[in-house]
Amino acid sequence: MIDLEKAGKILERAREAAIDYYDLTGKPLGITGEIGEYMTARLLGLELADARAAGYDATDKKGRKIQIKARSIPSKKKLSGQIGSISLDHEWDCVMFILLDERFEPQAIFEADRGALEAALAKPGSKARNERGALSISKFRSVGMQIWSADSA
Repeated sequence: MIDLEKAGKILERAREAAIDYYDLTGKPLGITGEIGEYMTARLLGLELADARAAGYDATDKKGRKIQIKARSIPSKKKLSGQIGSISLDHEWDCVMFILLDERFEPQAIFEADRGALEAALAKPGSKARNERGALSISKFRSVGMQIWSADSA
């Protein structure tokens, strides 16, 4: 079990470094996934899984296994792009997608269950979807539902 409070203190330092690095270089530092996992767990009361748990990043109080995906989108940009690859090879119950702003502040969390995601990933068409298990943000939002918002927090 990961100590969420200790992880949060470390990730806050990393978040500040990532913001400074982006401001200096215009390039991301590459810690969005870790920050997204932590923020989702903290906001929704999830327990983070041990590193490299096959197929999931956290569990909830019901025992559901949850994959967590995160994207940091600058506020000036249109909400587009893809979420990370969703693997169907392991056991998990749902995927949560957390949208972060350019300063890694959470804006919204969406959830989609495995059945809906399996159906979306099985549809022919997109090479990214069919070969890598990647869905666009808009497609994920259409098969899932918003479960948290910064506006309602």
